Amino acid sequence: MPVPEPTTLLVMAKEPRAGRAKTRLAPAFTPQGAAALASAALTDTLRTALATPACRRVLVLDGSPGPWLPGTDEGGDRIEIVPQADGGLDERLAAAFALCEGPALLVGMDTPQLTPALLAPATRPHAWQHHDAYFGPAADGGFWALGLAAPDPALLRGVPMSTATTGAVQRARLVAAGLRVGDLPQLRDVDEPDDAAAVAAQAPGSLFAAELARLRRLLGPGHAPTAPPRGAPGVAEA
Repeated sequence: MPVPEPTTLLVMAKEPRAGRAKTRLAPAFTPQGAAALASAALTDTLRTALATPACRRVLVLDGSPGPWLPGTDEGGDRIEIVPQADGGLDERLAAAFALCEGPALLVGMDTPQLTPALLAPATRPHAWQHHDAYFGPAADGGFWALGLAAPDPALLRGVPMSTATTGAVQRARLVAAGLRVGDLPQLRDVDEPDDAAAVAAQAPGSLFAAELARLRRLLGPGHAPTAPPRGAPGVAEA
């Protein structure tokens, strides 16, 4: 019987700084509020990574670490932090996978409803015995997770990112390469105010849900945010 190959967890993230993170939430929640929601989402995501079996946990970060990083009492010292590469998102994702020598699963910071159970198909023992890749579609047409048994940056380079067909094109690229693809559940990314409310309802115990509730109290009962036109989908707030 082959020895199970442990999975590396990659988290692609942007430093949650006002005016730079979750800017499509800013008209509804102010730039500071949008950054606070991004910070909560990132902490939730990293806590899930720490609670998920993995040989390595790597935060691929655009920016600098901050107080949103889980403390050592939570295992935050087990998270490696590396800077994102230059270039378009496809190049940055490819460079993240190039950091890994064995199976790797990449997620973003836009899904604070993430749980170890949702990641389990790609992280449990023998996860790669019958699959060469795992793909998690996002409701907006992008994808929230991508796993590769043998990380090959070429599988990502040239995939058009932030379009309504990004996910379909990326999955088709995996299939065309002859990979056996395992599909993960579809999740909703947090990009717009209505996304924030829906995701918070799915994860009522999350820091993200608590932060959204705090902002609603702060803004007052008469505050009725109107979502700006939905932008193009992406892979991650990265």
